[in-house]
Amino acid sequence: MKRNFLFGWYQTPRGKLLLDVEASFIKRSITVSCKQKILQIGGLGWEEEFIDCDLYDVAILDVNGLGCPKAKKLRAKSHALPIQSESIDLILLPHLLEFDTHRFETMREIERVLKPEGHLVIINFNPWSFWVRYQYLWEIRLADSILGHFISKKRVLDWLRLLNFEAKAISDLTIDKDKPRPIDAEGGFVSLFATSYAIRAIKRRYNIIPFNPVTVKKSGFAIAGNMESSQRSQDNV
Repeated sequence: MKRNFLFGWYQTPRGKLLLDVEASFIKRSITVSCKQKILQIGGLGWEEEFIDCDLYDVAILDVNGLGCPKAKKLRAKSHALPIQSESIDLILLPHLLEFDTHRFETMREIERVLKPEGHLVIINFNPWSFWVRYQYLWEIRLADSILGHFISKKRVLDWLRLLNFEAKAISDLTIDKDKPRPIDAEGGFVSLFATSYAIRAIKRRYNIIPFNPVTVKKSGFAIAGNMESSQRSQDNV
């Protein structure tokens, strides 16, 4: 499915309302300082709705060079990031995975370049949304498959757990507001009325503590008290 579907959706009346809700969620999720590095994979063109590109150190990776004109631009594939490992503090992934044929390789690259305890924000369409499916079928000429590539929230959470990410916030996004939902082992359910969902996760770095048995070595020295008591016992004999 081509990413043109996304931009066509944002031009619809419902899409314009959803844009405001998604921008509000991303804005609240940017908790890093202005000196830390932010990477957005996939340009939108309305980044100024949720971040000040003059204040923050923002780089946008997009093969077509889309995104805020004040941000740094990178032209590369998302599954082969030309970025040093563990060098990014926050990664924004707005509506990229459902249009990426190498999505799991992209997730591995994100895990590689993100610093330990770094944040990741993902926004995807709700695969069960009637309005998204309707719009997709209406613009089927923009897609390369009639089935599309929408990804369920549960699958994304499974990928995150596999890559040692901890989900800290999950929200169902509707055209008028976002509804936070509790995080559970199964990932919960996405409301049929939600147009998209958002996940904020943290990359965890777990250190392996060796659990080997402790061996107690016998000392090669005699205790002075024992030697004296032995000498006394010999003198008394």
